[in-house]
Amino acid sequence: MSFGRVVTAMVTPFDDQLQVNWDQVEPLINYLIEEQHSDSLVICGTTGESPTLSEDEKLRLIELSVRVAAGRCKIIAGTGSNDTVHTIDFSRKVAQLGVDALLLVAPYYNRPSQEGLYQHFKAIAEAVTTPVVLYNVPGRTGVNLDADTTIRLSQIPNIVATKDCSNTDQMTRILTHAAPNFLVYSGDDSNTLPSLAIGCEGIISVASHVIGKEMQTMIKYYLEGNIQQAAELHRKLHPVFTGIFCAPSPAPIKYALALKGIETGGVRLPLVRVTEQEGQFIQSLFV
Repeated sequence: MSFGRVVTAMVTPFDDQLQVNWDQVEPLINYLIEEQHSDSLVICGTTGESPTLSEDEKLRLIELSVRVAAGRCKIIAGTGSNDTVHTIDFSRKVAQLGVDALLLVAPYYNRPSQEGLYQHFKAIAEAVTTPVVLYNVPGRTGVNLDADTTIRLSQIPNIVATKDCSNTDQMTRILTHAAPNFLVYSGDDSNTLPSLAIGCEGIISVASHVIGKEMQTMIKYYLEGNIQQAAELHRKLHPVFTGIFCAPSPAPIKYALALKGIETGGVRLPLVRVTEQEGQFIQSLFV
């Protein structure tokens, strides 16, 4: 299965009291599908501030997102943690909500071995029938889910893809040796075009909240063989790819959304809103 070319890791909208703004979830999903052309949405991922959402909030957000999307895009739910038993329990609950896939981050903080990573993901995948997308983000987890372990995991039938934030060398090895039809998505916005060139399926993106339509155009140019146009658009979008990480995410992208009239509120501690200087810089990206 494919989740399309541009997958948006959706922010969670909050109100002035930093409670989930349930009234804003549907407009945000509609905006991402209709205006930014997202093929799929990740709900309750890192960009959705999953570390500070309660399990009840996550279940309600995921259920509502499935209902609002109504088949117009695929819904991938973030259910991973650094506790295998808890991840299995939560993944089973989420699977009953009708999601298209589960996104499982590599266990963070406890830094398991490669064999530990393999057994962790294998146990979760075997506990559900829902498709599983692995998520390798060493900069956040402190451990790299290496190419050989990913290749080994790709042999498990319902592990269908990975979001990899390492480097093109690792992604190239995965693409070369993984099971047939196993998909590799880049998790780095600025790597969208280079990753396509080595055979990745697409991008799981933060920038697509505000330039998703343009990213789809860039990808279309590349797939049609218009390499120069794709490269020119990549260079034009690159300041946004990098600039929206001028402060800990998702504070900058929430600020950028507000510039477009899409109110998603602030961020929960320990994250904080962007500073005035950071806000001015983000505004300059869209002038």
